[in-house]
Amino acid sequence: MIFKSSGFKLAVAVLIGVIVFILPRPEGTKFKLSGTGADQLSQAVSQYFSTQQTAPGKPILLTAKAPGTDQARVQYLVGQAKEMGLSEVNVDYVDGMSPKAKRFLSVLAVLVILFVVEPIPLEITAVLIGASLVILGITDVKGAWAPYMHPVVIFIMCCLIFAIALDKVGLTKRLGYYIIKKAGNSVTRFTFIIAMGLGIASSFMHDAAACAIGIVTMLPLMRAVGIEPHTNTAKFMMLSLPFACSCGGMGTLVGGGRCMVSAAFLKEFTGIEITFFEWIKYCMPAAIVCVPVAVLVTYLVYRPDPKFKLPAFDEDLGPMTATEKKALIIIAISFVSWLTKGIHGLHYSVTGMVGVTCLVLFGVLKWRDINDNLEWGTALFIFGGGISLGLAMGYSGAADYFANLFFPLIQGKGWLVLFVGVAVFGALVTNAMANVAAAALILPIVIPMAQLEGVNPTILALGLGMATSFAMLLVIGCPPNAIAYSYKYFKSSDLTKLGLVATPTLLLILVGVVCTWWKFLGLI
Repeated sequence: MIFKSSGFKLAVAVLIGVIVFILPRPEGTKFKLSGTGADQLSQAVSQYFSTQQTAPGKPILLTAKAPGTDQARVQYLVGQAKEMGLSEVNVDYVDGMSPKAKRFLSVLAVLVILFVVEPIPLEITAVLIGASLVILGITDVKGAWAPYMHPVVIFIMCCLIFAIALDKVGLTKRLGYYIIKKAGNSVTRFTFIIAMGLGIASSFMHDAAACAIGIVTMLPLMRAVGIEPHTNTAKFMMLSLPFACSCGGMGTLVGGGRCMVSAAFLKEFTGIEITFFEWIKYCMPAAIVCVPVAVLVTYLVYRPDPKFKLPAFDEDLGPMTATEKKALIIIAISFVSWLTKGIHGLHYSVTGMVGVTCLVLFGVLKWRDINDNLEWGTALFIFGGGISLGLAMGYSGAADYFANLFFPLIQGKGWLVLFVGVAVFGALVTNAMANVAAAALILPIVIPMAQLEGVNPTILALGLGMATSFAMLLVIGCPPNAIAYSYKYFKSSDLTKLGLVATPTLLLILVGVVCTWWKFLGLI
């Protein structure tokens, strides 16, 4: 059918972008003056604007006395500045939308549709982010493409390469066999152990890799005992893994790109840095609680048939090989270097790439192993494109516009209302696009809101990194969902049904953990 064709989906995406572009642009009534001569300009236009008193050296806020008139527009202020020779005065929108922000929103509308319906590969969509930002004059070439090689992107590539090394040398197989031996012949116990074990492990490795390891370990046993696709037992086993791994990913900065992106945007916008150890301190308790809850909810929704008994497993893998030991030592040293960044000062991407180099130099990996197994498109384009898009929302003015649009809804209601709103919004949005992109889009909006409210923006960066772990409503929500679905043991609607129960449950637990644990730590 034509409605399912890629051409039709592309046409719809472009049409929506055009509609957004031609919609009226809100000029707003408040404007911000900064730079040398701002005081002079504010006095010169006092007939048309009232001035809000601010601290010396801070921007001056102007409010139009007669909104809608020619003298209540940015063009008038810019013209007056030129006439007075005040070339260093900057005029910015506060509650209105700049033309650049309007162009950005039209790009965003197209990209969101492309991310959701996927008429073209997501990697190509991500590449179009940088190109469209330049074509529409939202930023220059360097501003558009530099984020594709952001230190966060390099760090994520290191994590994926470490997962490749663990799998190649057999450490992941050894881990899987160990879990199977502990499980006995109970399907329920086996699933809880492997899902919870790999869920917590997802805090220290890519959640998609952890999920894939679990499924590869699980499938032979399912087939051996005759567990058929689309049965409750199959749904319980296959859905427990992606949900647990997604939850576990929030535990450390390594667990998912969303965590590093959240930390990176906090540093970009506020100068506040969350160290590797600090993230563990604040977020690991939530991961430890949410992982078993996710598996338990899956068990309650899709109760497995107790008649299935797993076969005995007696194979002995023997002692660890020299290659396994080398891989384990190199990766362990890399983790220690991340934990001690506050001491040596080297960025995670630097120490991570040193670890990757050591894996090759000591014969654990060959370049061909990395080249053939690393998801270059995901690592380089999707993560980088998400960062580029998020930064563009900030410097285009779109983030400030939305912050001022929604600020009245939370003004004076405290950090908890803002945290819950961000968490719910993040958990929903991350189902329609990559959680990295969701974090990159939302943080530029909510950080100014937090600053206006007097709320510590660190709370929101941590909260969004955790809440975007709950991409449990759609198969496209996150890589673990897609990996599990690709084996066709459950329908997309089965995942959505479970997600409708799991998402609000986990969000409530997240808020509970935050209100108790963070209060104990003194963060709130």
